[in-house]
Amino acid sequence: MDEMNVELALPDAASAPDDVSVPERLQDLVIDSEDVGGFLGDLAVFSAEAVSAAVGMNVHCGITLSRRRRTATVAGSTHEARLIDEVQQAYGDGPCLEAMRTHNTVHVPDTAAEERWPEYCKVIADRGHLSALCVPLELDEGATAALNFFAPQAGAFSDSTIKDCELYASQAERSLRLAVRIGVKQQHADDLKDAMQSRTVIDLACGIIMGQNRCTQDEAFQILKKASSTRNQKLRDVAEGLVKNVAKESPVSHFEP
Repeated sequence: MDEMNVELALPDAASAPDDVSVPERLQDLVIDSEDVGGFLGDLAVFSAEAVSAAVGMNVHCGITLSRRRRTATVAGSTHEARLIDEVQQAYGDGPCLEAMRTHNTVHVPDTAAEERWPEYCKVIADRGHLSALCVPLELDEGATAALNFFAPQAGAFSDSTIKDCELYASQAERSLRLAVRIGVKQQHADDLKDAMQSRTVIDLACGIIMGQNRCTQDEAFQILKKASSTRNQKLRDVAEGLVKNVAKESPVSHFEP
């Protein structure tokens, strides 16, 4: 089989230029995706079509991404691919999680006869996925991921196919690393925006309380905090409620905690 970084089949090959390389196509996926989840979905589709062309049968691709202090993100080339990976997450162990944990490729040539994860493998074998290949992606510290391929025939992934998938993964992980970094920066920007909006509405609420109670800003803030605690509501929610009452031109005559 020709090396996948040379002969990788492109999704929508009819519209893609013949000289588009795999790294360029992966870079385009990053640029065209709105967020990390969208990129993972596009990457799963692209990867499934590439490997399907390489092995000569329909292969599903699931991708699991784990980031620090976040729940695992699962994407798939199809709904079935997502389901396979979600089932593994439910079991808490399996070839994908093993690949992510050990940073080594995990090959299951026959899921019906696999003894390492018998319950999970029986489930996917019964669904018609008779071989699996899970290739880890090396990301920045605190993040791990894996490309998970599932084929309908036992022994679908030869030694040369596995090597090609590992080579492809080394290209894909660069794009995923970039997508994750962009996602982290966007999250930081969103968090900062939320913090600024929260601060603004709290300051407005404190100003209203100062006018109603003829008190200092510190005293107004303490009144707002007391109201938040008494009502078991977030400080921002209490502040927003007060500001909205005033905006409706029906302000309360006096703010009570």
